[in-house]
This record gives sequence, C-alpha cells and structure tokens, in this order.
Amino acid sequence: MSRRYAYYPGCSGQGTSREYDSSTRAMCQELGFELIDIPDWNCCGSTPAHAVDHLLSASLVARNLAIAEDMDVEGIVTPCPSCLKNLKTSQHRMLRPEFHQEVQRVLGRAVRADLPIKSVLQVLVEDRGIGWIAQQATAPLTGLKVVPYYGCIMNRPPDVMRFDDPENPMALDNLLTAIGAEVLPFALKTDCCGASLGTTRRDVVARLSGRVLDAAAAAGADAIVTACPLCQMNLDMRQAQINKANGSSHRLPVFYYSQLIMLATGQQGERVGLDKLCVSPFSLLESLGPQAGEVRS
Repeated sequence: MSRRYAYYPGCSGQGTSREYDSSTRAMCQELGFELIDIPDWNCCGSTPAHAVDHLLSASLVARNLAIAEDMDVEGIVTPCPSCLKNLKTSQHRMLRPEFHQEVQRVLGRAVRADLPIKSVLQVLVEDRGIGWIAQQATAPLTGLKVVPYYGCIMNRPPDVMRFDDPENPMALDNLLTAIGAEVLPFALKTDCCGASLGTTRRDVVARLSGRVLDAAAAAGADAIVTACPLCQMNLDMRQAQINKANGSSHRLPVFYYSQLIMLATGQQGERVGLDKLCVSPFSLLESLGPQAGEVRS
C-alpha cells in the first residue's frame, strides 16, 4: 500500500546533492512511498537563520508547514538532516503558546505545531521495516564493506528528533545489512565532519572530516555511507583537500544510502547518480561481480 508524504527536498537537493534527491525519489517510488512536493516551498533557513533570529527561522519553516497542512498527506518527509533539524526544532519551539502566536503573526495565518515530520530514513525503517526492505534486495551488495556515517544532527537533540539512539544509532546499520553489505563497527558514526565550515574554516573540516576518513580506512571499509548532503560533500568533494592538508591518500567512495538501496533492488541508470560522486565508485562496484559492475551502463 502506497504511503503519501509531503516532500521537502531542501535547497541542496536542487544543487550540490541532486543525486541524493533523484535517488531518494526513485527509491521511494520503488518501495511504495508517494512523495508530493510541497508547492512553492522556501528555504528553511539552513545553518545561519536560527543563529540570527529564532522567530525568523521558525517563520521560514512555518510557511512550509502551513502549505503542507493543506495537502492530503500523512506528514512531511525530508532527506536532509539539516532541514529536518530546522523543521522539527521550529515546530518544537512553537509548542510554547506565546512563540506560536508570534510565528502566526509573522506568517499571517494559523499553522499547526503538530504536523508529523520525519526523515526519509525514518519512514523507511518505521513504515516499511528492515525485514520488508531485505526482501526487496534482489541484487544484494554481497562483499561490500561499509561504515555508516549518520553525522551529528540526524538523531540530536533526542527530545526534538525522536528517532533512534542519539549516541549509537542503528537504523542505517540495519538497513545496509538488510541489503547485503557488510557493516563494520564505526565509533565515529555520529561525530561532526565540520559541517558548513568548508568555506570559512577549511582547517577545521580537514581535521574533523580527516578523522572520519582515517577511522573508516582503519576499520577496513571499502566505502562510507551517509544520509546527509553536507557530510557527503565534506567527505567526498573535499577528500582531495583533506588529503593534501593531512598528508593522507584516501580514495574512499562516499555513497548516499539511497543509491545503494537502488542498486540492491536492481535499479540502475541516471536516477541513481553514481557518476555525480567525486570519488568514483565504479572500480569498487565492478570488483563485487558482474551484477554490481553493470552500473556503468
């Protein structure tokens, strides 16, 4: 049975992480989720808005919530943890009646403070279930050794995000195991990669993301798997910069989990977006055998 959700792609899904957006949409279609874009959605404020003005940040979010209220859906889903944090944090702040009233004053209309908001990862795990997804893996990724990297905000703060364990989340681990990959223990799965400091403090990103890459390589991983556009960009696009700064020589592909689910369910082609990754994954996938190697075509 198809589930209907209002889809909030976020700004990065229209630019630096187009492959995450396209593979997420294709994955959800394959697994029976109907994603309906929030019409005329606006930026949620990303990293800076809440640091400047909580009311402005919440009002940006509330406009999207108000539009979604008028849609025939079960709630809002987004693939981006940063967007998710902003959506859920603003909604959490509106539980205070006086703040809620201020947001509605800015918005010029009433808006609910209880519309369900989840990550795409959460609805996969909760609405479909790990066992069901395992049954869809007709082309399991046998032989692929990965470490799951959640980043620092997918599950935090726990009283707002309300998904998985904030210190040792397992949803992504279990999902990757279900599609046939070998998931290696990874102590840095919720450490920060440096987030949005890639342009202002490259030294911080080189240090923090470098630790993640070092630990993944030391664990014996073939690749890193993430659910966050910013984490993926720092670890993938900036990998050469990190190598130069730290004197390392990593060549670790950094997948979105949605891309691997697409491969494991036998889906290939442009929607998967493997050619958009800066560190090419094709040699690695070809080493897994003929079925995985066919993704080039």
